[in-house]
Order: sequence, then C-alpha cells, then structure tokens
Amino acid sequence: MRRVLIVIPARMEASRLPGKPMADIAGEPMIVHVWRRAHMAECGRVVVATDAEEIADAVRRAGGEAVMTRRDHASGSDRVFEALNKVDPEGDSDFIVNVQGDLPTLEPHLINACLAPLQRAGPNIATIAAEIRDDGERDNPNVVKVVGTPSDRPDILKALYFTRATAPFGDGPLYHHIGLYAYRRPALEKFIALKPSPLEKRERLEQLRALEDGMRIDVAIVDTVPLGVDTPADLERARKAFENPAEKV
Repeated sequence: MRRVLIVIPARMEASRLPGKPMADIAGEPMIVHVWRRAHMAECGRVVVATDAEEIADAVRRAGGEAVMTRRDHASGSDRVFEALNKVDPEGDSDFIVNVQGDLPTLEPHLINACLAPLQRAGPNIATIAAEIRDDGERDNPNVVKVVGTPSDRPDILKALYFTRATAPFGDGPLYHHIGLYAYRRPALEKFIALKPSPLEKRERLEQLRALEDGMRIDVAIVDTVPLGVDTPADLERARKAFENPAEKV
C-alpha cells in the first residue's frame, strides 16, 4: 500500500491578510478547519507545517499534529519539504500532498481526487482543476487556468501549461486550476532542488518550474472549487458559508 503524507503549510505573514491562519471562522481558527477537512479525507497522516507557535498550538489543541519550520522559506513547497524531512526522515511516505492552509471550505474528497493520477505510471506530480462556468473568471488573472491535453481517461488531463491569461483560444472549456498538489517523493525532492524558471517568474506560478524542467503534471477534473481566503472579503464569504449548514462538509 502506498503511504500518503498530507502537509498543510501555514505562516502568519500573508501580505493581503496578515495572520489569516488564525482568523476566526465559526469559533475556530481557519487553520483548524483546513486541518480537520484534510483529516476527514482519511487517506494519510496530516501535519501542519508552520513558523508560528500560535498556529502550532491551535492545531494541537484541536487534536492535530504540527511541526515547526523555518521562517525564511520562499514558498509553501519549501516549507512542505522541510516538514517532510522532519516528520518522515526514514522515507516511508510515497506520496506527499501539499494542501494550502487557506481553504477552509475544502471538500475532503478533493484530496483523494488529487492523488488519483499518481495511482498510474507516468506523472511526477498531480493536481486538480474544475471547468470554468462563471464568465467573469475567464479573463480574471487571479484565476489560474490550466491548459491540458486529454489522457486515456476523460477525467484526467496532462498539463501543458498554467497561465493567468485566458487560454486556450477558441471554442471549448477553460479549466480553473485549484492549488492542491500531490507529489511522488522523488519528484518533490527534484522540484525543490530546481531554480525558479523564466516562465515561473513571468507568470508568478511555481508549477511552471516543473513543466519547464520536463516533469509531467497530470490534472484530475473535479466539479467544485473550494473558497480560497486571500482578502478580508474572502474571509467574510467563508464565515457566511459556515453559517449555512448546507455549505458544510
């Protein structure tokens, strides 16, 4: 059986919403909601990787596991990799899932969907996307699109490119990329060792580093997009979602 480690990177110094992992939603810090939903996926050990004692304490009070990491990481992937080596130095984990710590409405089944492409030979990394149905998202640079080519399964694409632009051109669906990543352990080790690539820096999309190096990313198509909390307005939307029981998992 393949062993899975889910790591949730969380730091207090978010530029648009400082301290957001500890933002109160329905009486609990946001990071606790994310940890709980990752735990509900029931596909592996869940660890919160943080540089703040208050985040770690909140997770532990809720019954979760947290590990302290350095403050100077350039990305969440770097923090995930440090946490992996701290909690699993023996290399028991085959797959590592990076779950963003600002997805309080994350549906647990999306983590399982993210892992699905790695059950087959071929991809080094897997992620998820949903078809864009809101016309306003098609031209929104904050909505990252994935351009992919069909695989032998209708619910999985092979990623060719990720972009903030409206792409591809012409008739057909556009796909909203959702920032969950599942890595084979050697792929994560390789990815972390790579230098930021030209297209990554131009688009400000870390996953392009892997594609530019020739790594393969497969994308599972799902039917829902979790709310990411980046701004005070997003936080209010998340709070309202928890006020309605129908919105909860």
